[in-house]
Amino acid sequence: MYLKGTERLLIKSRSLIFTVIYNLSAIFYGALSVLLIPLPLRFRHKIIISWTTFAVFLARVICGVRYRVIGAENLPARGKSVIVMSKHQSTWETLFLQGLFWPASTVLKRELLHIPFFGWGLAALRPIPIDRDNPRAALKLVKQKSVHRLNSGYNVLLFPEGTRVAAGTKGKYARSGADIAIASSTPIVPVAVNSGLFWPPKDFKKKPGCITVAIGPAISPEGKTSKALILEVENWIESTMDTLKP
Repeated sequence: MYLKGTERLLIKSRSLIFTVIYNLSAIFYGALSVLLIPLPLRFRHKIIISWTTFAVFLARVICGVRYRVIGAENLPARGKSVIVMSKHQSTWETLFLQGLFWPASTVLKRELLHIPFFGWGLAALRPIPIDRDNPRAALKLVKQKSVHRLNSGYNVLLFPEGTRVAAGTKGKYARSGADIAIASSTPIVPVAVNSGLFWPPKDFKKKPGCITVAIGPAISPEGKTSKALILEVENWIESTMDTLKP
């Protein structure tokens, strides 16, 4: 879509305002997370998760990045843990899905926890970090921690492509989430999201528009190999992505 000069300037200006407030709020919540350490874990988690809700709200009111959810009937019943496997095009879904599937532990790269303030707040959300320097040992530890989180009443959130991909592209789907599902006998809820159209990866600008989040029916791991299970998840997500194009 062709944008006029004034429209491009407006998008840049709004994106700048969003980025400043977003970063300041991350500093505030990061500092707050340290002060909340003495409080019970679930209560602390609930307070810090309000930052992700705030960030999604900021993107909507400042940059015009709205959203809609389809397939809400497939959300898990309260108290029933699931593994959420989502398409990953943007930072936006890492924020939004935390609230939608609360309480959730996200599988993420360990380096993110080392970022001042942001990493402190992230650590309060009880993530499951991956040490990419030792992938074999890391995957074993991630599997153990994920099963423990599921048994503790948390959902586990994974992005099987491993990193953000541009809209219209596809990364390789890792089997780790399928391995966790089989080991814990936990169903997988697939999620397709076209956030990259409006909040592109590695791009400062946020474009106004409506992100669609599609939630699929739970996929049972019973009687399946990890290869067959991840293929079923991939097929649902990618076929649904084809229907989310503007």
